[in-house]
Amino acid sequence: MSAEAADREAATSSRPCTPPQTSWFEFLLEEQLLEQHLRKPSPDPPPVQLIVQFLEQASKPSVNEQNQVQPPPDNKRNRILKLLALKVAAHLKWDLDVLEKSLSVPVLNMLLNELLCISKVPPGTKHVDVDLSSIPPTTAMAILLYNRWAIRTIVKSSFPVKQVKPGPPQLNVMNQMQQEKELTENILKVLKEQAADSILVLEGALKLNKDLYVHTIRTLDLLAMEPGMVNGETESSTAGLKISAEEIQCQVCYDLGAIYFQQGATNAALHENAKEKFFKTRELIARIGSSSLHCTIDEGRLAGYCQACGVLTSSDDDASQQATPYNQIDSCLKTGNYQDLVKIFLEDNLALSLPVQLRQSVQRELFQNALQGNDALDEVCFKICVCNTVRDILQGEIIDVQFCLLFLKPNKEKIDFLLEVCSRSINLENASESLKRKMASFLKNLCLGLEDLQLVFMISSHDLFIKLLKDDERKLLIDEMRKRSPRINLCTKPVTSFYDIPASASVNIGQLEHQLILSVDPWRIRQILIELHGMTSERQFWTVSNKWEVPNVYGNVILGIKDNLTRDLVYILMAKGLHCSAIKDFVHAKQLFAACLELVTEFSPKLRQVMLNEMLLLDIYTHEAGPGINGERPPSDLISRVRGYLEMRVPDIPLRQVIAEECVAFLLNWRENEYLTMQVPLPLVQTNPYVKLGQLLAATCKELPGPKESRRTAKDLWEVVVQICSVSNQHKRGNDGRVSLIKHRESTLGIMYRSELLSFIKKLREPLVLTTILSLFVKLHNVREDIVNDITAEYISIWPSSIPNLQSVDFEAVAVTVKELVNYALTVNSNNHFWLIIQADIYFATNQYSAALHYYLQAGAICSDFFNKMVPPDVFTDQVIKRMIKCCSLLNCHTQVAILCQFLREVDYKTAFKALQEQNSHDAMDSYYEYIWDVTILEYLTYLHHKRGETDKRQIAIKAIGQTELNASNPEEVLQLAAQRRKKKFLQAMAKLYF
Repeated sequence: MSAEAADREAATSSRPCTPPQTSWFEFLLEEQLLEQHLRKPSPDPPPVQLIVQFLEQASKPSVNEQNQVQPPPDNKRNRILKLLALKVAAHLKWDLDVLEKSLSVPVLNMLLNELLCISKVPPGTKHVDVDLSSIPPTTAMAILLYNRWAIRTIVKSSFPVKQVKPGPPQLNVMNQMQQEKELTENILKVLKEQAADSILVLEGALKLNKDLYVHTIRTLDLLAMEPGMVNGETESSTAGLKISAEEIQCQVCYDLGAIYFQQGATNAALHENAKEKFFKTRELIARIGSSSLHCTIDEGRLAGYCQACGVLTSSDDDASQQATPYNQIDSCLKTGNYQDLVKIFLEDNLALSLPVQLRQSVQRELFQNALQGNDALDEVCFKICVCNTVRDILQGEIIDVQFCLLFLKPNKEKIDFLLEVCSRSINLENASESLKRKMASFLKNLCLGLEDLQLVFMISSHDLFIKLLKDDERKLLIDEMRKRSPRINLCTKPVTSFYDIPASASVNIGQLEHQLILSVDPWRIRQILIELHGMTSERQFWTVSNKWEVPNVYGNVILGIKDNLTRDLVYILMAKGLHCSAIKDFVHAKQLFAACLELVTEFSPKLRQVMLNEMLLLDIYTHEAGPGINGERPPSDLISRVRGYLEMRVPDIPLRQVIAEECVAFLLNWRENEYLTMQVPLPLVQTNPYVKLGQLLAATCKELPGPKESRRTAKDLWEVVVQICSVSNQHKRGNDGRVSLIKHRESTLGIMYRSELLSFIKKLREPLVLTTILSLFVKLHNVREDIVNDITAEYISIWPSSIPNLQSVDFEAVAVTVKELVNYALTVNSNNHFWLIIQADIYFATNQYSAALHYYLQAGAICSDFFNKMVPPDVFTDQVIKRMIKCCSLLNCHTQVAILCQFLREVDYKTAFKALQEQNSHDAMDSYYEYIWDVTILEYLTYLHHKRGETDKRQIAIKAIGQTELNASNPEEVLQLAAQRRKKKFLQAMAKLYF
């Protein structure tokens, strides 16, 4: 008896638990109204329940006259019942996801065996011996469905199943459940014996590069007719529901990948096969789209499989992956290799292998990144858009809106690239007339859309244009352009100045105001204002643009100037200079400020000092954005000017607070601690809060290497920050006479608001200063009474351990500030492992364990060359390791917990053994055994698997413990080297999971 026959015989004794409902069942059976019932929006009973009922009735055993139980008779009624069950499955389009979810293994086994029978698969024939290419498409599809289900059932049986809480014991129900359980186990046993054959059948299906068809209700009706009435229609290649070759390959690849992945637990080489199948599935999904009607793949589970395969397999040999265009595109996007990306798109314009959806998706991603401020992507976006547009043109699609927007201002470079793409996207020797006409029409319409005849001449003189358009067509095009745009001249003479154009006074004023808004040339601005004031004396031209903004402290002085022209000129020069400085156009900002300084020097010493102050701020910005980025110290002249500004005592000068803030930050960033500590005048410290804060920071940083008792300034800085973070309590009597307590978040008790302090800190870049202020806020966060998990930081011991009035501190604001400061610090230096540990501790304290592991591992990777060297013990302290252990435990990664227990100075066997006893682990479990070097843990694993009867896992543990380098008789250096090598591999594997 064949395996399929054995399955069929086992399924005939199945007993689904749902009792029959005679009324609707007999109605559908006798009146043949099944199709009408299935077309209802919400049929009751649902289709899947119908399958169960039909097969239950068809499999009922009969009783003869001697009261002996006989197999179900093969009569007309039972054949109709089986046919109705097949029709319901056909209505569901044979979707295995739907069928597996609602049908038990015995019922689905019986259904698919009936499909094999009706599809004329000989009962005694092994599927592996059948040539799928030589049999009817519906027969081949039935074999594929059965073997796909067999593989999926084997894989599903290996997953842990949550035990259902049993209800009140009922003898008949328990007997029925036990009977179904035994039947399922028997079928699974047969399926596992056939697994090798099923895999061969599916591998063979991947070579079958043709569309197949699956039975529909109509084809099943035809099969049920008398043989003489069918006329061979069901044997043809077009009968049934068409499933494309790509959809079949996608489903088969996914199912093969799943079985290979499952078998990889005992044969690691199979993980390579699984990886190949899953990556092929992902490629096919990208090609056919995720909205396919007949190919439903759980993309989330597929992504998890791909990630797991990437960890379990070697990453040295990625040539096969890089060979596919999809992986090449992904690699180009990740590495920023946009030149090769454009080359891929350009070559595909001729090959037409990439799906249009993928190309459009890449274009959208690039445009989105460019909109977020990445100006370097503008040229790449243009080139990708041109490649996609030319391909769309050749495919008969409309021109993309993005292309039209990019060509609003065409230039020679854009036209050159466009012509190159057009030339390389069509092979004139082999191209059809239709393609040639599409390309010619595109180039012709492009010329009609251009106003510059020089650009038109570039296109019309190109070889491609000459070959595609005849002489008379080109001549007509030029004539049409001359008629359409008579104002355009072919010569290169510049456009006549607007001064020579006869126009009304209002038009001239409007044009001059427009030029005034756009110009950043001080001389040109002066000339325009002189002309405008000559035309009218009633307008205030500093109000022309609402974008011209001058700080209020300056505006009152400037608007007090009596001469209208001078007032407009000073206001506009300063507003434009401040705007250029804000957008980092420092060259134009300096020109505008210099012109303004020259102008105000003649009549206002007060405004002269204002401009000198603004030019100092501009020079600070210029240095910090230029040479300062590379660590080049500022010139001594600039440092002297900064000191001079802080010590300035000129009365009645309007001052902007931001200048003092930037000056103090500038001195701290360039380690002018001696000046801030010893030489700043005392009145300045008492009157300027930023100078006071800078002095305390400088003094604290200066004393950090010194003895603990000399850190008086640390206590002073602590008190200042605590006061800033304190809330002012105010009592208010309500309408009901009760007194309520009001807390003001932004307290005026300190020398500045918390938001101002945070803004000032975000101007600092010196690592020692940032570490100091960060450790202060971390300590302030830890002082809280209800804190559960402390955050660690450098120099945390220099701060006081308590606060006299805890209730006055706004600890919620402190927690928010700590998070913002760490995020900012990591933008200054993302490789500072101490800051990364603080970030990890924050995530740990807020129960974000996966993110915490990410930053703990990143801190270790940075200071150990991605774990190729030993992680310093001051980075992976026992506290950090214990927190990593807790993270893994709460993520149900218990094998990782056991391995990390070895990293402690004293191995925590109790925690390790407890973790290994957990059977519901979400990590790779026995695949991690090779990273264990502690023999005691390996011996416990061997005992544990032996006790559970897990022979395969026990063998893996025995293999790990049997390695010679773990022999206790080895020298200590050998044992340490073995441990270090396993630490390295384990941490690298962990990094791949959490990075």
